[in-house]
This record gives sequence, structure tokens and C-alpha cells, in this order.
Amino acid sequence: MTPDDETPAHPAGRDIDPLGDPFLRTRFVLPARPVTFLRRERLAEHLEHALPAPLVMVNGAAGAGKTLFVADCAAHRERPVAWLTVDDAVHEPGMFWANLIEALHSTAVPMPADVGFPSDARQVDRTLLTRLAARLSSAGTGVTMVIDEYDKAAPEVSEQLAFVREHAGPGFGLVLVTRTEPLLPLHRYRASGELAEIRDAELAFTPREAVTLLELHGLRVSLAAAGALVDRTRGWAAGLRLCALAARQSPDPERYLKEFEAGHSTVADFLLAEVLQRQPGTTQDLLLRVSVCERFCADLADALTGRQDAARILAELHHANAFVEDLGHSWYRLHPLFREILRVHLRERSPGLEPELHRRAARWLRRSGALPDMVVHGAAGGDWEFTSRALVDDLAIGQLFTGLRSEDLTRLFAGMESDSTGPETDLVQAARDLSRHDLDRGLTHLRHAREHLDAEQTHPPAVRLSCALLEALAARLSGSPHRAEQAVRAAGELQREVPVHLLDRHRELPALLLTHVGSARLWAGRLDEARAALTTVTGDRGGASTAVPRQESQVHLALIDYLDGWPDRARNHVSAARAETERFSLPEDADSGLGGLVLAAVAVERDELDEAQTLLDRTPARETPDPVAAAGRSLVTARLLLARGRARAAMAAAVTDLPTDVASPWVEGHAALVESSAHLAEGRPEAAAEVLRGLDAEQPVCAVGVARARLAAGDSSTALEVLDAMPGAQHVGPAVRVRATLLRAQAAHAAGDESATHRLLAEALLTGRRDTLRRAFREAGTWMAPLLVRTPLRELAAGWLVPRDTEPGAEAEAAPVLVERLSERECDVLARLARMMSTEEIAADLFVSVNTVKTHIKNLHRKLAVNRRTDAVRQARRLGLL
Repeated sequence: MTPDDETPAHPAGRDIDPLGDPFLRTRFVLPARPVTFLRRERLAEHLEHALPAPLVMVNGAAGAGKTLFVADCAAHRERPVAWLTVDDAVHEPGMFWANLIEALHSTAVPMPADVGFPSDARQVDRTLLTRLAARLSSAGTGVTMVIDEYDKAAPEVSEQLAFVREHAGPGFGLVLVTRTEPLLPLHRYRASGELAEIRDAELAFTPREAVTLLELHGLRVSLAAAGALVDRTRGWAAGLRLCALAARQSPDPERYLKEFEAGHSTVADFLLAEVLQRQPGTTQDLLLRVSVCERFCADLADALTGRQDAARILAELHHANAFVEDLGHSWYRLHPLFREILRVHLRERSPGLEPELHRRAARWLRRSGALPDMVVHGAAGGDWEFTSRALVDDLAIGQLFTGLRSEDLTRLFAGMESDSTGPETDLVQAARDLSRHDLDRGLTHLRHAREHLDAEQTHPPAVRLSCALLEALAARLSGSPHRAEQAVRAAGELQREVPVHLLDRHRELPALLLTHVGSARLWAGRLDEARAALTTVTGDRGGASTAVPRQESQVHLALIDYLDGWPDRARNHVSAARAETERFSLPEDADSGLGGLVLAAVAVERDELDEAQTLLDRTPARETPDPVAAAGRSLVTARLLLARGRARAAMAAAVTDLPTDVASPWVEGHAALVESSAHLAEGRPEAAAEVLRGLDAEQPVCAVGVARARLAAGDSSTALEVLDAMPGAQHVGPAVRVRATLLRAQAAHAAGDESATHRLLAEALLTGRRDTLRRAFREAGTWMAPLLVRTPLRELAAGWLVPRDTEPGAEAEAAPVLVERLSERECDVLARLARMMSTEEIAADLFVSVNTVKTHIKNLHRKLAVNRRTDAVRQARRLGLL
């Protein structure tokens, strides 16, 4: 055990299971060896000699004695041993790695906070595995990781585990206890001597071992009788113990063992006839009833039987090794095969009892605070009203949208009946439907819940708060900012009535509420108010429970920055959102694809049209998405089509017909700008100006569009008046400022003011160079082309807007050759050097330290054979790297 003063601090905000799991610790405890356990020295020595190998596989059939054998050896090891038992709740990759990291926490190998933690039960990001492997590789003391019942893990876990094992170094030993061949490159491990194996043949009992085992069960038999039994059972540990249990009931145990014919009956028949039916009636009843549970304690067993004798019976069964395993902390489980057979027999003996047992288990677990397992049993028992009430009363309804169990909860409630008997069932069904973006059904259930609450004012605050949360989400999806604001205000008042400890357990609720209202404000064009709400969410450090709303808020902030003309800031927000995705292994579509859409829009601004198309293709449209994301997709598609010269298709794509309660001013404004630009592209300036007549010029980007149309129509004075009156001109981003400056330069050029034209063009080039805003210059037309060949405008445009040519009369230099290839991160740094970003700005943009950026720059200088940043950029352009 790790001394108290060495106990590693768990990462702040880490939350293995947002609903809490009182059984969690039993997965990390070495299984207790019963008094009848036989330590077989040959196997112990075999494993001891095998453990220096990086990977040890103990592979045998169910009941072969794998787990107890490995647990016994682990208990005698001086080197730290971490233990993880995989069960049905752990098999998905996200849950598997969450539990493995927790298992390591229980050893002398503390995991620092920067390792991160999975947030989605279905998947884990490779970057988390990389950090974990690096931490294991740098650990001062080695650790042996034992994974029991590894065959229950999802197939993709094997590839991930192989990656961690190969990069963690020799200090990380791995022991897999499994019934099946794992999906690992075993042939390669065998060839390199990295794999040691213990299989059924080694696990099988010898006749002498069988004699000793039977003695531990109180049976004395000859070596010959034991040998015959070993032959019949093939040395199967479970079979030997089953025979021993049955033989103890016989007046002539040795004769019984001789007459035992395993091949004449199935294992199930044997277990039922020779184990279950030889138990007293009360014990049989208990075993059948607890078979509905993955784990159970005496109190839970009593709740299922209606008696008070479970503690004694379970202790006796465990002591007799009657396939009841002690998990520690007074919790037990049945041998999986035994449990499966018992459940079948329960259904045959007592039809209709199983759902009732699930309902009893759910009620006991609810009283004990074990909400996740309560939900599982409540759903299995079809007790939707009780299960829904428990979920709502615990304020856990927000976890249908966030956390490790979100997919599990949605799946559990998929079969929920539509008949409603109270607001809780309607709320859960509304949450289920809204989480799947089924707005019509969600609104119907939400309306029914509200009618229940309005008719009876005695419902607890948690019920009304859950309703307010769902109403905020529904308002967001409906494009109704007023309703969203109402819901958030109501939620704020209700939070004062909810116990503080309950709110502390559910930090996702305020984060979700602010995300919903922020999105609704964004839809309504109230960008500053939206930014305030969303920034509050991104500043929260609630760990995994608030990871999804933080990710969503970051991409919404990215869209706001793009609309305000700040493409570089928009990219930074998307990078921050993706950092959340990687750290907590969130689903890629958790942000409705908005992050990819913003990056595509920025790529269009940079005139990187192929990249924009690739990003757009990676974010397929959903049937009923968030209106903000749907509108964003339409406008990005339209702008890309416009940039490719497909004016008519762009106009069609810009039209958004979404079933929202209110229209979005920025959506309408940008759609009108696309149509106006399409008319200009086809030589119809008057039509372009007419489209924008009456357009709200309060949006700076719309004011620029109006000015562009008027200038194209020959009305320079009106164009300049519109630009002069543009609201918030001093705060607009470079994408808007460049366009406005180019329009002024064009007007000056038309008026013959060469000095003002050059000055304004230089200003636009300087502003656009930092963010590589090529599209604004492409849209401006051909009038500036002759001007860009002159010094100093040529130098300002060279390398990013126009090709960098050699000086007139100078001899062309020989093409340089790159000797050592640049890494991906070095290429990222180089691209930002070309945009004249400082070291500090590059570090912030890439979410790395300043020292890391300096190291990359030093490597760039060495690989490019230069000494200065400007020379590095110039050399990279010669090499075609930029």
C-alpha cells in the first residue's frame, strides 16, 4: 500500500463516473483467495519467471482458475501491482481507460493532472494514451498492470493497449487474464521474445494437485481416483471444485467421483443438479434471486429475498468456494457461468419474477445512493416512473448530454414507454429526444411536463429545475432567444431552492444553461451578450462533467469572432475546443460540427479553397441540427461556391429555411451579402445594390457590403458615406477592416488620387498579411494588379498574395535542398513565423509553452541552414514549404 504521505493527488476535476459508482473500488482489489484455494508452486514459479517479459498472457477457459492464481502471485510480489477487473460497464474504450488510470492511482504510480481523463465511454483519444505512456515511461518505480477478464474489453482496446505498452518502456509490465486470444500482434511479440504465455494446459490440475485440492474440501481420495477425475474433467479447476462440492454430500465420495460422468450432462445440468439443488431451499432462493445483479452485498440480497439471512449464507457460500466470489468491502459476485445458468433457471422456475427483482434492486440501490446501477435495474424492470423520478430528483438529467454515461443513459431509456404518469417521465423522454435532436417529440413531452407542473405546484425544485434546463435547450434548438432567457432566469431562481450539495455534484447544469442561452443570443445577433455567457462557461474548470458545454461554448465563440472579422481568434477558439475533445475523448460531433465549419470559413478567407472543401466534407449535415450550425453550414457552403465562381449555386446555398421562432439578423445579412456578391460577379451592380437596400447596416460587415455595391454602381460618395458611418469601426476585425480599406483605396484610385491609393493599399496589405486574408483582395477585382508590381507594395504582397520574384537583373539562385525533413509541429511554427507572429503569440496559438516554441525555431534554423527568422521564412518559400 502507498503510505498516506505518498498517496498521489487525483487530478482536479477528474470524474470517472459522473453519476458515482459505489462498486467502483471493487474493480481494483485483488480477489480474495478462499480457504480452499490451492497455491500451486509450479504455476507460481512459471509466472515469476515470465514476469520480466513486457507482456504476460494467462489464457484459459472459464473456471480454469486464472484469476485466483494471478491474484495469489500478485499478493506475493514486492513490485507494485495494479489490478483491474473488466466487466460489462468497463468494456467500452473510454470507460476501460478511465478505470485503468484509476487502477494505477491505487499503486505507487501517481498520474498527474496533465495526463487527462476520458469523458466519453465509447472512445478515448490517442493523445491521452500518449501522455499516459510518457508518464509510465518516466515513472521512477515500475508497475505490473494486471487486467482480469480482458476478453470483455471492446476490440479496439487491444490496439490502444499495444500502443501504450510499446511506448511505456520496460518499467510497465502487463498481465492479461483472458478467456480468448486478444487482438494483439502476438506473433510479433513471440518472435521478439516479448511475450510469455500460460494457457489451459499449464492451468490444468495434475492428479497430485487434485488430491491436495480435494483434501482442502474435506475429501480424502486415492491418487488413482484423483487421476481418473482429472482425466474426466481435463483438470478444469471449476469442474474439480464442482465435483468436490457434490461429492461431499455423498456417503461414499470416492465412489461418487469414480462414477461421475461429465460427458453425459451439460455443465448447466451439473451445476443445477449437483450444486444448486443440494443447497438448502433458502440458499437456492437467494442464489437465484441475486443472479439478476452484477454485484451484490448482504443487504441487497436481503432486499431481493425479503429475509435477513443473506450475510450468513453468502459467507458460507464463499467459504465453501461455491462460486460466490468475495470482491472485498462486503460485496460479492457470482461466477459468470454460474450466474448465467441461474438466471435461465430463474426464468423457468419463476416466470415473471425477474422484472420484480430488478425493481427491488433498483429501490435498494436508490436508497444507497448508487444511481447508475439503480437506473440499469429500473430500466430492466420496466419501472420507468420510479427510475425517471430518481434521475430527475438527483438532478442527473443533464448527464443525458454530458459525461461517461450519456450514451448508456440514452440507450437505457430508448425503450421507455410513451404513456406518462408524471412530469418526471415526460422530462426524461424529452431529454432523450432532445439529445437525439428530435425537436418535435421533445417539445411534446416537455409541454406535457410543464402542464403537470403548472397543475400541481408541490413538485420539488429539482423537477422544476430539470424542466427549466430542457426548456432552455428546446429554446436554443427552436431559435427562440426570449424563451431561452426566460428558462435561464427561472433556473437561476430555482437553484436557490435546491440543496447546495446537490448542485455541487452537478456542475454541468449551470454550464449547460449558459451554453444554451449563449447559443440563442448568438442566433438573435446579440453577439456581445452571447460572448459574455459563453466566456463564463469556457472559464469553468469543472473537469469531465463540464467538458461538453466548454467545447460547445468554444466553437460558438469561434463563430462570433469569425462574424466580427477575427479569423485568427476564431481558429484559436476551435483549437481550444479540440484540446477539450482530445483531453476528455469527447465525441467528434459533440459540437454539431460547428468547429469544422468555422475552420472552413477561415480557409475561404485565406483563399485555401481545397482545404475549405475538405473541412466542409468532414462535417456532414445532420437531419435536425442546431440552427446556428445549420445556418453556418449554409453560409460557408455559399461563400465557397462564390469563391469558385459558381454564383448561382452560391445564391441557392445561402438560403436557409429553418423552423425557428425568430429570424437571425446575421444569417439574413450574410445571405444577402452572398446574393449581392453573386450579382456583382455576374456584372449586375444595380441588382447587387438593390438586394442590400434596407439591409441593417448596424453590422459592420453588412455596411461594407452596401458600400461595395454602391461603389460598383459608380456611387463613390455614397459608398464612402456608408463606410464613414460604419458602427464600431474601431473595433472591427481585420477581415472586415481589410475589405473596408480596399474599398476606400478603390474609390481613391477611381478619383485619381494616387497617393491615397498607395497609402490605403499598403494599409490593407499590412492588415491582411498577418492572417493571410487573400480572399478580400481576390474579391476586390483587377484594378490593383498593376499597382502591386511596384515597390514597396510588391514587397508587402510578395510571398503570400503574389509570388515572390527575384530582383530585376539578378541571377537566379540555385534551388536549395532540404536535407532534414521538418516535423508537423515545426511546419506549424514556420507558418506562423511567415505571418510575423511573435514567439508568445505562436505559443498561445498552438497551446504550448514559449520555451517549446523557441526549441522548434532553433530546429528550423538548423534544418533550413539560416540564423534569423526572416531568413527561415525566405528559405522555406524557396523550398516550396510555404
